[in-house]
Amino acid sequence: MLHICCWLWGTKYADLHLSRLTAGVARHMQQPYRWSIFTPEPDDVYLTQVPGCFARLRMFDPAWQRRQGIAHGDRLVCMDLDSVVTGPLDPLFDRPEDFVILQGANASNPCPYNGSIMMLRGGYRPDVWDDFNLGAAATIPFFEFPDDQGWLWHKLPDAAGWRVGSESGVYAFAKPGWPKGTALPRDARLVVFPGWRDPMLFTDLPWIQQHWRK
Repeated sequence: MLHICCWLWGTKYADLHLSRLTAGVARHMQQPYRWSIFTPEPDDVYLTQVPGCFARLRMFDPAWQRRQGIAHGDRLVCMDLDSVVTGPLDPLFDRPEDFVILQGANASNPCPYNGSIMMLRGGYRPDVWDDFNLGAAATIPFFEFPDDQGWLWHKLPDAAGWRVGSESGVYAFAKPGWPKGTALPRDARLVVFPGWRDPMLFTDLPWIQQHWRK
């Protein structure tokens, strides 16, 4: 089964992010999927009080997967709430690998992984969660602060990836792989907004108006 999810905590994102992402996924998926919005469990709330999106690492916990109805071998896709779906998504998710993550999107951060979109198989590499703690994350190389994508690089250094750009159709707005200007690349399937950028700041762009809607 295919599960597609986003994580929600704090006040950075508004209800419109959730409603527009939900609608965008629905418009551009053909195969059946289950849509979920996850919030940190009580034991993980402390992870939301530091930067780094560490709460999402709970997805590698088999016990958590069972509580969410995710069976062994199911595909679980995690997307950032500020993503804009602009084309067919099925080809992105019809992959055999156990873990896939966006790669090549970071401009200053030397980590090759970007957590704006990732996909894992149920039951794969529970040690990613079991070995994690904030102290351990602070001992590995990081840019401005430790984060989940750095931990994933540490634990899964040879992971499969969606390469930003025309190879995958996944683009990071105004980041490496994005062409000059603000126009939407013709082959874009998904546009993510790492860092401070947010589609709400660019609602004057015609492609945001077209694709970022209910």
